[in-house]
Amino acid sequence: MTLIWLSLAWVFASAGVAVLPVRKQYVPGVALLVAAPVLLVMIGMQHGWLFALAGLAAFVSMFRNPLRYFAARLRGQYPEVPE
Repeated sequence: MTLIWLSLAWVFASAGVAVLPVRKQYVPGVALLVAAPVLLVMIGMQHGWLFALAGLAAFVSMFRNPLRYFAARLRGQYPEVPE
């Protein structure tokens, strides 16, 4: 039951971060990016890989722009960051 509450808190926190101005999204956004894989592994262990896969799809959908940025940085590119 705790995992469900943690997951719901993560969803509401990410929705709250989304309404912040872009320059104020970085610190809480990184915290959510770090917490997501932990939650997804816990979901996979307790409820099965299909639920973890659904959570991964939701995570990638919500954080597609930061994930694109980090992928570009890993390729050696320097994408433009909004101010």
